[in-house]
Amino acid sequence: MVALTSTRSLLLAIAAGVGSAGVAWAQAAQPPQQPPPLQDTLEAGEATVEAPARQLVKWNEYQGKFFTIRMGGGLLLDYATYIQDEASKQQFDLTPAFKVRDGRLLFKGAFKTKRPITWTCGVMYDGPSGKWLVRETGFMFDVPALSGHLFIGRTKEGFSLNKVMVGYAGWTMERSTISDATIPILADGIKWLGYVPEAHLLWNIGAYGDALSEGQSFSSYRNQYVTRVAWVPMMSHNGGRLLHLGVNARYGEPKDGTLQLKSRPEAFPAPYFLDTGPFPAKSTTMTSIEAYYRPGPLLVGTEYVVQKIDSPERGNPTVHGGDAVVSWLVTGETRSYNTRGGYFNQVSPARTVFGGGPGAWELVARVSYTDLDNRGLSGGRFWRITPMVNWHLSDHTRLGFAYGYGSLDRFGLIGRTHFFQTRLQLQL
Repeated sequence: MVALTSTRSLLLAIAAGVGSAGVAWAQAAQPPQQPPPLQDTLEAGEATVEAPARQLVKWNEYQGKFFTIRMGGGLLLDYATYIQDEASKQQFDLTPAFKVRDGRLLFKGAFKTKRPITWTCGVMYDGPSGKWLVRETGFMFDVPALSGHLFIGRTKEGFSLNKVMVGYAGWTMERSTISDATIPILADGIKWLGYVPEAHLLWNIGAYGDALSEGQSFSSYRNQYVTRVAWVPMMSHNGGRLLHLGVNARYGEPKDGTLQLKSRPEAFPAPYFLDTGPFPAKSTTMTSIEAYYRPGPLLVGTEYVVQKIDSPERGNPTVHGGDAVVSWLVTGETRSYNTRGGYFNQVSPARTVFGGGPGAWELVARVSYTDLDNRGLSGGRFWRITPMVNWHLSDHTRLGFAYGYGSLDRFGLIGRTHFFQTRLQLQL
């Protein structure tokens, strides 16, 4: 109840646009339309709640002579309940719960200069701490001499396609456990995003520090350096056929020489199933691969991460994990792909529910695995199988229903848990 009360301002802002007089929904119910299979633009704020394909209201935008401003927002409400075997009950006492997963306001825009400059400023309500926090905030500069853009400010590091994607656009409710355990959600620094269309090659290179992120939950590294390179040899502009192949590398020095890897079991209301506890670490080196194939409404993909930790006290352990996913848009839509950022966008229904259509129905199946047990580390091993259904009622409203079956090897026990989850997602 505290979390829900604390987000009242965000709910009111969204409600003003979503339910003011029914006119807003009529605007959302535009004639059938689909974004192109490929998107070839990039602006600051791509990793936050993106502007929906259909305009819901007009009062949240300003188009001036010298600059533009757009206000957006998002809200995620989660519910989860569980069935546990005896070993799982000994590991954790899980109780059904509603939680605010995410609530945020986003301001973004552009300066109408000769060379495009875009900006973004995001603030998010953090349920566990009950605080409003600064999220992706900074400026993006178009630099043709560098075949791309420079972003300066607070942003995602650029490691992993699924991590780079807008959280609201993901096919599952949560990213894989290895992703959450090893990759900070944000970092402060500079990132170069490049793209060579003729070679179908894109990349991002980033360098980050913690001078401005003291006290933030994501500030677990003193500095880190990240490189991501992707090749898209198959890129259809008409039929939607696309093949994405990528590699990632990351080097980081943990803050205060201490590191802790932990992750929830892909259910936000649940406690941390995987947790190494704090341990001494001089540095970490990470590598990963990513491969995604999209022949129209179908999407098949996988990522796998390996992290080597320089920690003589713990025997220099190595942790690893990954996931594989299949997504099928039964109603025929195709997820658009951003060729400059190297990620997929959210689903835009061809015919929204509020326009008399079925919305977009998406069937998803994912398997994930994480191993945080190696040498002197005992963070646990966890795998989970997740079939789920996403109902995209419009560009602004989505319902998710997931079942998960997971196995945790920790505390000398192997506990099995059934997860039942729902999510309501609202965007402006």
